Amino acid sequence: MIIFLDILKLLLSIVIAFLAGKLISKLKLPSILGWLIAGMLLGPHAVNLLSNSVLESQWFDVTESIFECTFGLIIGSELIWSQMKKAGPQILVTTITESLGTFLVVSLVFGIIFWFFDTPLYLAFILGGVALATAPAPSLSVVRDMKTNGPVTKTIIPMAALDDLVGAIIFFLVIAFVSAHISTAGIPVPVVLLLVFLPVFLGILTGFVAGLLLRRSHTPMGTMAVMILMMLASIGLGFLINALLPAPVFNFTLLGMAYSTLVANMATKEQMNKIMKTMNPIIGLAMIVVILNLGAPLDYHLIAGAGFYTIVYIITRAIGKYSGAWFGATITHAPKTVRKYLGFTLLPHSGVSLVFTGIAVSVLSGPAPEAASIIQGTIAAAAVINEFIAVFMAKKGFEWAGELNKAVEGATV
Repeated sequence: MIIFLDILKLLLSIVIAFLAGKLISKLKLPSILGWLIAGMLLGPHAVNLLSNSVLESQWFDVTESIFECTFGLIIGSELIWSQMKKAGPQILVTTITESLGTFLVVSLVFGIIFWFFDTPLYLAFILGGVALATAPAPSLSVVRDMKTNGPVTKTIIPMAALDDLVGAIIFFLVIAFVSAHISTAGIPVPVVLLLVFLPVFLGILTGFVAGLLLRRSHTPMGTMAVMILMMLASIGLGFLINALLPAPVFNFTLLGMAYSTLVANMATKEQMNKIMKTMNPIIGLAMIVVILNLGAPLDYHLIAGAGFYTIVYIITRAIGKYSGAWFGATITHAPKTVRKYLGFTLLPHSGVSLVFTGIAVSVLSGPAPEAASIIQGTIAAAAVINEFIAVFMAKKGFEWAGELNKAVEGATV
């Protein structure tokens, strides 16, 4: 009975978020802002419709992971190898420069601050590692909602996948070294890399099998059956792996991305068009649930209590993302609009950053509880403040690049 009521709460929350998105879009703003506000207001810190009993339940965890994997289809379906060969090096270099730029700027500034305040310097590197995280859902929601098309759009979609990978590698390496420094139970580097790439390996494997099966499918129903059943099999294996890991860090968005990338490159263009046309309503629902889950844990009370560290974190992260993206786009001779505006689309942060923060706090809480509270307080407040600024700036980035509504017109820029 309790589960039934919790499911009703989630369904009602989805309807409210959908209507809030429609209302916000009337103001020429992306629907995701409405979903995000709805999530925060409906979450445990406000109305409590999306209560902890819902958010922490096993059935919601399963549902959320399925939707995260479904969301990954947006990224993977765009990563066509024949189209990526030309832009591939440019996107890879820019992803690395914006990631390393963010890590260096945040770590350097906090290193200086912590040196003056006699705070452990390793905390600066942890904050730099957390700052790397870019939540792909907000920017891709703007792409989908505002019908964007052009060089910035074509760059941000594949970067969303690569950015998660680069960010996870650097963050887990930092955590491994910090863990080894403050305790005897350090995480071996090979294990760190395995944890990061596991979802990609699994997605490639199941996507390859799905691609082979699709070549034998000649009906629309058969095509969809293969796509959905193999995706569910991927998610099931993901849950099995997650249960065996020391912490539940399996990235289901990366799983969906890798799976759909293989499918998109092995299926025919006609098959993919039919698959995505059928999946579009499900992807739309998945986006709302993912954003609701992003907003619900955010405590709006933290805005009033945001301290010096939070403000510095938001500013330095924005500087690192923008300057790193500008530098990478410049040295790879990317279009002018990519150089000037890509950085704005990389500012959304919350989802992955909160996961990273939870992992960092669990590592620090035993040997260094004061350090854990600094990390938790700084990132929790920053997540709330940054997300509203970031979604607005992502929309402005696409607008300044002249890419809004270009997909509707079918224009190529």
